[in-house]
Amino acid sequence: MGQSTDGEAAEDPQTFLAELVESVARALAPALLARVLVVERRRTLADRLFRRPGAIARVSLIGAEENLSLAYEPGPHWTGEVERVYNGVSVTRRPLGLGDWLTAFAGRVAALAAQAAGDAATSSRALQSLGLEPVGSEIQVRDATIEGDLRTLPARLGQRVPPEAVAQVERIGGLIIDALPRVAGQGEPEVVVRRTATVYLPDTLRAYLSLPADWTAEHVLPDGTKAADALIGQLGELERAAKRMRDAAVEQDASALLVNGRFLTQRFGTSRLDLP
Repeated sequence: MGQSTDGEAAEDPQTFLAELVESVARALAPALLARVLVVERRRTLADRLFRRPGAIARVSLIGAEENLSLAYEPGPHWTGEVERVYNGVSVTRRPLGLGDWLTAFAGRVAALAAQAAGDAATSSRALQSLGLEPVGSEIQVRDATIEGDLRTLPARLGQRVPPEAVAQVERIGGLIIDALPRVAGQGEPEVVVRRTATVYLPDTLRAYLSLPADWTAEHVLPDGTKAADALIGQLGELERAAKRMRDAAVEQDASALLVNGRFLTQRFGTSRLDLP
């Protein structure tokens, strides 16, 4: 979102703005899109005569407490702005550079998508629809280096998740590492253990990390909890499943391990971080 984005915007501003609007339309449901996205156009006499929509002059994302707007003037000249509002009245305005504005814009779209869908994993998909890599994309556990990646995962998370979540991740990693040699070469049981490490665990973490930090800190969910509570709850489920999986591996109980694998697929295969 740095120099390459600036270059694309300068080279063909109207295509850049049109693609930005289209990507938001892909990320948000139509009813929500109509409420939050405002596109202002500059129409010439020829545009009116030939019923063309005109050039995009400003794109705005409207929020309850904050509006983000990006204006374009030929040149090209970009004016990014964040406006704080209270009861519909503008309180403060602050300019933003193009790159910073796009970062803030993408974060807001991700939060809106997550809130509307009741699923924080949707925020990752919303960011990807904007052509952006969600924050936390580097949180990976690779199959080829699975044990080492699991051991370093807590340190790589740092302070971006609550301390309790870091401790849960460390315990989950230990359980998986203990199970791995016990299921080596056993076909589907080994696949279940490896998928837990390489897909379900990192996906759960990335879904949380893709949300804007201020949203996770301040937004209260309908049940009175916050996103961090949802993350800890999901990791708790994953830890209990990992323990059952490890115990089944110790006892060489392949059927129990596969049953647990089906549970993990149902629980974490589609929605990794539920936000009710």
